[in-house]
Amino acid sequence: QAQLVESGGGSVQAGGSLRLSCVASKITYSGNSMPAMAWFRQAPGKEREGVAATSLGRDEIYYADSVKGRFTASLDNAGNTLYLEMNNLKPDDTAMYLCAAYRESGSNWRYPGSYHYWGQGTQVTVAS
Repeated sequence: QAQLVESGGGSVQAGGSLRLSCVASKITYSGNSMPAMAWFRQAPGKEREGVAATSLGRDEIYYADSVKGRFTASLDNAGNTLYLEMNNLKPDDTAMYLCAAYRESGSNWRYPGSYHYWGQGTQVTVAS
């Protein structure tokens, strides 16, 4: 059974840092390349928001404007783990952070419906 397991969330003060991890296993996909992966976040009462995502070829990373310059996403050498290094955290970053995988060609990386697989999420809370 396909799994995406997130970890690394927690509570920090504004200006602090956290590093999230998402380990993918048994993901079924078409084609020869491993699937694109992404980080989303969702705060209570708000829509799920795309934070960062790999390109379909996994050679580029896309970021939401709200996190550019503060967050860095990367893949491990095996390509099974997606990280999100979060620096200079702000209270507005408080949310459940979820990992997603397998986005088909032509779909929008920011749109949650573009992804086939989702993890359960890890909570990030930033105190002012």
